[in-house]
Amino acid sequence: MVWNVFDGHNDLLLRLAQAPGRRAEIWLTGEGRGHLDLPRMIEGGFVAGFFAIYIPSPVPHDSPDFDAVMANPPYSLPLPDLIGAQAAQPLALSMAGHLLWMERASEGRFKVVRSRTELKDCLASGVIAGIMHMEGAEAIDESLDALHCFHALGLRSLGPVWSRPTIFGHGVPFAYPGNPDTGPGLTDAGKRLVKECNSLGIMIDLSHLNEKGFDDVARLSDAPLVATHSNAWAVTQSTRNLTDRQLAVIRESRGMVGLNFATVFLREDGLQGGDISLDVMLRHLDHLITHLGEDHVGLGSDFDGAGIPDPIKDVAGLPRLTGAMEKHGYNAALMKKLTCDNWVSLLDRTWKD
Repeated sequence: MVWNVFDGHNDLLLRLAQAPGRRAEIWLTGEGRGHLDLPRMIEGGFVAGFFAIYIPSPVPHDSPDFDAVMANPPYSLPLPDLIGAQAAQPLALSMAGHLLWMERASEGRFKVVRSRTELKDCLASGVIAGIMHMEGAEAIDESLDALHCFHALGLRSLGPVWSRPTIFGHGVPFAYPGNPDTGPGLTDAGKRLVKECNSLGIMIDLSHLNEKGFDDVARLSDAPLVATHSNAWAVTQSTRNLTDRQLAVIRESRGMVGLNFATVFLREDGLQGGDISLDVMLRHLDHLITHLGEDHVGLGSDFDGAGIPDPIKDVAGLPRLTGAMEKHGYNAALMKKLTCDNWVSLLDRTWKD
């Protein structure tokens, strides 16, 4: 059976931004590279998802071979420097434009949604729903004026950081073993950002944020707490994963965690290799369900942003994951929640329109 899947995170817009002259080929024809394109999304049952605007860091010529470092745990990778809004905004606007172009080019098969009504209309009619997300708020200035501009374009979800620091807060480094208690909390500007996102109905994403920043958001926000693509620290002791205490705070807020498919956050040995069975994903899911409850767990693939298990391969392989979930004993009612309905309910509790 092909289940409808609502996905918490992907980086397709970065692929398009890196090859703008080939975006029609990448998006429309299923050219087979990467994890996502429109034909494979339809094949795999992908019905909705958060599409990330992400600003990559410059890579110095003397940068270490991060893949080689991560192949020999323990490791702790240095974080890149902060990127200012003036440098980040042109690429962020371009990536927002790619998402809007995807809607136009899809000829009715894909729509950028800005409200709960538009989301539910898409799900009812078989149109794939895309949500504009910002992974790291580098493109937002301290005055927050740009936040209102991106909101008008369709921004409905935002993570204050992608691991490297921003003017709003501090992310976790990529380290194994390690825990998310890695630095200071939100800045004053970050606290204003939380309040303004609450006012606008922009969902705040806690993935990549360190523990003190997480606690600041929990204290300040009046919305459910959400980590769109994070896993269980008790299973894999990566800084990017959530401790049981954090899961309890998210549950108390009636929030949500999307299971990250990135092997480096799944494997108990901290390695990146995709040569693993889907059992490790089920261990994380079991732990998340135990600590969050079955109404607060979903999927957050990180497609086109990370290495994923070989048995899945790409978005067309989602039925292999959902098939493993069924064989594991998840019944039909739970499957509907985990694959799609929990995300819809979360946005019902979060969005203002």
